Amino acid sequence: MPSPCFERVVVVLHRPENPVNIGAVVRAMKNMGFGRLRLVQPALYTPADLLRIAHHAEDVIERIEHFDALDDALADAHFVVGTAAIHHPEHRTTNDLRALAPELIQRAAGDNVALLFGPEADGLDRSALDRCHLIVTIPTNPAYPALNLAQSVLLFLYELRIAVQCGGEAPLTHPAHATQAELERLFQLGEEALHAIDFFKYNPAAVMRTLRQIAYRAELRPDEVALLLAIARQMIRAVSRRDVSTS
Repeated sequence: MPSPCFERVVVVLHRPENPVNIGAVVRAMKNMGFGRLRLVQPALYTPADLLRIAHHAEDVIERIEHFDALDDALADAHFVVGTAAIHHPEHRTTNDLRALAPELIQRAAGDNVALLFGPEADGLDRSALDRCHLIVTIPTNPAYPALNLAQSVLLFLYELRIAVQCGGEAPLTHPAHATQAELERLFQLGEEALHAIDFFKYNPAAVMRTLRQIAYRAELRPDEVALLLAIARQMIRAVSRRDVSTS
């Protein structure tokens, strides 16, 4: 029987380009006992397209969720793991999926964990990578590093399943973490506040990317996000009052 924590692991495909690959991902999920798949702006397909690849996986196909925007697909996630074929030094990364798997299973005992995979041709773009708390690269032949989409999903889910079978389901003892939707609101309002005080001297995107990584490493609680939001709002109000008084 699938582990209860598997229900808190969500596979998210960002703009998948080929129904055959979507079907192969469904098959991999069915093989490993996972059932939650979210598609963001997928190529057009029918359930029959997927069933030709994923025989007897009607239950997984019926549960597929569709989204127009990546932020909506990740909104309820507490921890987002992205995937990449190459190293991204500006992000927290690991190439040891086997060592990571027990931690992800422990997180999934209490939090929602999203596994994010990018389009087949180019992988996750910079904006999508910015939504990731951690990026995993799978050690492959350096001369040919890019895995097929379904192969990558299968490797991830296999390691998670093995981690459960090795007794790695004990939940981490930690307070509730903020969701990705709460963090995105913080990043949006925080950027507005920094613009209001003329903090940015160059490349706001690079500064915000660094601040995202700091927040992800801190694993903020909802009440901490609320405090930071209140500070950002007060900064914006203070600048607005100053501008009115000097006009």
